[in-house]
This record gives sequence, C-alpha cells and structure tokens, in this order.
Amino acid sequence: MKKIGFLSFGHWSPAAGSGTRSASDALLQSIELAVAAEELGADGAYFRVHHFARQLASPFPLLAAVGARTKRIEIGTAVIDMRYENPFYMAEDAGAADLIAGGRLQLGISRGSPEQVIDGWRYFGYCPREGEGDAEMAREHAEVFLDMLRGEGFAEPNPQPMFENPPGLLRLEPHSQGLLERIWWGAASDATAVWAAQRGMNLQSSTLKNDETGEPFHIQQARQIRAYREAWAKAGHARTPRVSVSRSIFALTDDRDRMYFGRGNQSRDQIGMLDATTRAIFGRSYAAEPDALIAELARDEAIAEADTLLLTVPNQLGVEYNAHVIEAILTHVAPALGWR
Repeated sequence: MKKIGFLSFGHWSPAAGSGTRSASDALLQSIELAVAAEELGADGAYFRVHHFARQLASPFPLLAAVGARTKRIEIGTAVIDMRYENPFYMAEDAGAADLIAGGRLQLGISRGSPEQVIDGWRYFGYCPREGEGDAEMAREHAEVFLDMLRGEGFAEPNPQPMFENPPGLLRLEPHSQGLLERIWWGAASDATAVWAAQRGMNLQSSTLKNDETGEPFHIQQARQIRAYREAWAKAGHARTPRVSVSRSIFALTDDRDRMYFGRGNQSRDQIGMLDATTRAIFGRSYAAEPDALIAELARDEAIAEADTLLLTVPNQLGVEYNAHVIEAILTHVAPALGWR
C-alpha cells in the first residue's frame, strides 16, 4: 500500500488559456483541489513554495485554510526553502497550522532550488556566515527549526510579565506535539539524504536529483532512498521513517488527456545544469493509456522503494480537470500496482 497525494506548484498567469489567472485564483483553487482530493480518497495535498514568482509562496495561511476545510487528508509542503525562513517564527506558524488541521501537517523543507532572483534570501534579511554558503545557512536554519519543535523551554521569562507564565524557561507557543516527527527533508543528493536520516527527518525526493552516477533517474533515486534508510537504521531512531517521491503521471482516459499529454514529449530523463558546477538529472513524465502506464510504472525502482507518491498536477488547468487526473490514477492505475 502507498499513500498517494498531489503536489501543486500553484502557478498563476493571466495568459490565454490559463484557468488560474491571479494569486487569488491559485490560493482558492488550491483549497478546493485539496477538498476534492480528500473526497476522492487521496491521502495528501502538498504545495511547492517559490519566492519572487507567480506561484504559491507563503505556505502557512494556505495550509491552515486547507486544514480548516478538510478532515482526513495529509497537508504538506514540498518544499519550503529554508534559506528564506526565520526558524522561530516558522515554528509558531507551523504549530498553529498543525493544531488547526488536527495534527495532519507533513512539512517538507530543504535548501531550495535555483530561484527567480539572485540570492533572494538576502532581501529577507539572511546572509550566510563568513566561509559558508547558502546551503549551509539553510541546514542551520533547519536544525534550529527542529530544536524549536521539540518544545523545550529556552527563553528566560520576564520577572514581571504581562501574563502569568508557567514555571521554568519558556518555549514558543503554540506547540503542536508530534509535529517534529512529520518534518521531511527534500534531498537532491545522496549525502543530504544521509544527513536528513541522521537528524530524524523523513525523506522527500522529487523529479530532480544531482546526477551522481550517470544511471537512469529512477535507479539513482532508488539508491538514494536505500542509502537514507541505511543511515536511519545506523542512527538508531525508534520510529519507521517515511519516504516520498514525486512524479508527473497521466492516465490517458479521454480526449482531454490525449490532447494535453498524449504527445510523449517528456518520456525520457533530461540532463541539465542547476548552476555552473552541479549537473542534474530530471525524471521523465509518464503519460499513456492505463494498461501501458501500469507496465511502465512497474519498472520504476524508486516508486517501488517509496511509501508515498506525490502526483505533480497541472494546476492552471483548473480544479475539475486536476481532480479528474487524480481520480484516474486512483481508479485505473493504483489498484493494479498494489498501491491500493
């Protein structure tokens, strides 16, 4: 059995043909799609965070709104860029959103990806320490965030407070018990997957990974997942970790599907450069009639290794069509592969 959710980047654009023409459209339709996905029996509603872009950017108001409108579905991010985050304020926001959702938050965090502007995190007031880069800064922010979620007191109370304090050092409030075990790290390399395991975070591995061996994407990703699980076992954590992978998967069941995705333009892995020195491999998309799609997905080693699958959705095609995309996978594909 696998948990199956959707992942939306929340694109919006006033371009012709877009069903998501404004930031308001993107936010409100994200809520409606989460509601629809829950009704269809999907397990998760996840959202990508990008700053300085016509996409979803501030996750916690959206997560809280989805939590208030739904009852069962997991609500998460994939991922929040920790270069931009104040981990103290983030712990308060996350605690509040998780309490509103009844403990259903699954927060994916990471170093982030190449952004729309140069060193955008500087505009948010953050700067790496001397001798360090932005990746180190992101990991430091993440470690502080994890410390805050432990709920231990650290701040000296005012001896003459406005309101009565509990005894001892104070922690951030609101605190949501159990959220610490629902934090995921989005890892692009094998080394950062191991780092995440050592720190007790779940693993998110998307459709992009550092090309470390030249092998097909799904094989490299499966090896990353196995390295993560080995590191988790060595670290001696008591619980069983979770691992998600993201895929663009479309079952061609009607003429709309064939019109949008029936051309097979992205049926192979792609190679590109994330920056001047980092070669990346981008996983293929899957689009085929259900029987052919089932056969192709059965050969994806990383999907087989993961316990959670996030379906990337074309959110600008509207809530109704994206609900259809999700339903087609749940109905025509998942049972045949033993995911349901």
